[in-house]
Amino acid sequence: MDILQNLVHMTGQRDHLRLEFSVLSTLLQLPDVTQVRALEIHPFEGLFWVRPRTWLENGQLVSSEYDFLHDPQREPLSTLPHLKDGLERKLTQIKHQTDAGTHTLWLPVWMNEQARVCIELTQSAPVTEHSMDILLAIFQVYRNYQSLLDYSERDALTGLLNRKTFDEHLLRLSSSCSKHPDRPTQPWLAVIDIDHFKQVNDRYGHLFGDEVLILMANLLRSCFGSQHRVFRFGGEEFVVLLHPMTQEDANRALEQFRVTVENYDFPQVGRVTVSVGFSGASTRLPSPTQLIGQADEALYYAKENGRNRVCHYETLKQLGVFDKHQQVTHDDVELF
Repeated sequence: MDILQNLVHMTGQRDHLRLEFSVLSTLLQLPDVTQVRALEIHPFEGLFWVRPRTWLENGQLVSSEYDFLHDPQREPLSTLPHLKDGLERKLTQIKHQTDAGTHTLWLPVWMNEQARVCIELTQSAPVTEHSMDILLAIFQVYRNYQSLLDYSERDALTGLLNRKTFDEHLLRLSSSCSKHPDRPTQPWLAVIDIDHFKQVNDRYGHLFGDEVLILMANLLRSCFGSQHRVFRFGGEEFVVLLHPMTQEDANRALEQFRVTVENYDFPQVGRVTVSVGFSGASTRLPSPTQLIGQADEALYYAKENGRNRVCHYETLKQLGVFDKHQQVTHDDVELF
């Protein structure tokens, strides 16, 4: 009955982390289970890395307060050789008996031929056939429901995160950074807009326009990897939420993306460029709307001054660019 109640609670969640807590709580109800963890797996710098995202500690489930890149518990996947081997073989169940006599079971969550999350159970005895049936049924409910949540958070055309998920991701990142105020780095938000995209649609049709958007999303994934968050806000506008780094590194990453797009040969369309505006995602900002507004101002400046360039809001503000722009627009009675 406790398991059924936990399943009801699990399917009532609308958030990946809460869903993760619910499934781990449910699995802890099974006999002989002594530890449960949700592991996060990501490629970075040519290697796959793994870290515990949620785990049992002193009888309570806890989650990491760090982002993936700065988590001190992050280790190369090779430190778990049995899990690494199972993932390379695309297994749905990976078992291992330790020298201490405990039994570990890994259940990767496979989506689109990739496993970025894995449920790990440690048991004091081998899993019986009956327990395995119950365990897999619980896991399948979790996997299916996670897939539904993931689908609701994705843009249908590009597969990138959609606008409604942005506030939550920004809040989590800001919360993580606020716990470590002495770091010399900060998150960054970049707004990216395809230059003259309307001309692409008018000249080649919306089918080729959609292909440009899909290819642009692929380039964003390739350039920014899984450690950053990439969103499609609608139309030809994309947003990248960069994890903490210096201004120089943020500018370098965005400039590299701009050059990558400029040099890419889009089928039929040929050359396409992007304009980029970015701003520091400081915890002092009162709202995500203001943060996006600052990056947008830098983007508009880039578009009004030649396009195909990266502009930094704080630098432009120090130069007094926006004060001059506001004076001109007010004189012309262009209020916006």
